[in-house]
Amino acid sequence: MFWTLVATVFCGLGAAGIALGIRVATRNMAPKWIIPVFAGIGMLGYLIYGEYTWFDHKQSRLPDEAVVVSTERKGIFWRPWSLVYPYVTAFSTVDTNSIGRGDTSNPNIVRFTLYRFEQKITDAVSHRVHIINCATRELVPLGSDGTPRIDNLKVLERSDELYSTVCSS
Repeated sequence: MFWTLVATVFCGLGAAGIALGIRVATRNMAPKWIIPVFAGIGMLGYLIYGEYTWFDHKQSRLPDEAVVVSTERKGIFWRPWSLVYPYVTAFSTVDTNSIGRGDTSNPNIVRFTLYRFEQKITDAVSHRVHIINCATRELVPLGSDGTPRIDNLKVLERSDELYSTVCSS
């Protein structure tokens, strides 16, 4: 977050410098107000660029065993450009090294760890262990004590990327 703030300020200063150069090149015929306008556009442009490249940047830093299984695109009211072209605000990955079939006597029950990355003011990462019954496509998260949370049971579609990633391995 600190480096984002520093980069934003420098983008604003650079854009203001371009506007100052325009004023010098036109022998001060260009209005003075273009300097803060260029600074604001430079800072806003950098922040928008950061929002739209966040997912690609995070995905490039994931290890090879992490498979992206879902993404969420949202338009946010106070960011009107995202209403026209929504960007990825969150995504989930499965750690394929955490997939285990030997935990129960039923070979259709698979345990795995699901990670969720969210783009907020600061990036948020959470993880939770889940079990899935590959025969019935039932997904259940495990509580902190290791017991299944049946109240959060979800049935996945056959075409769901999470189902195909976990059950095919």
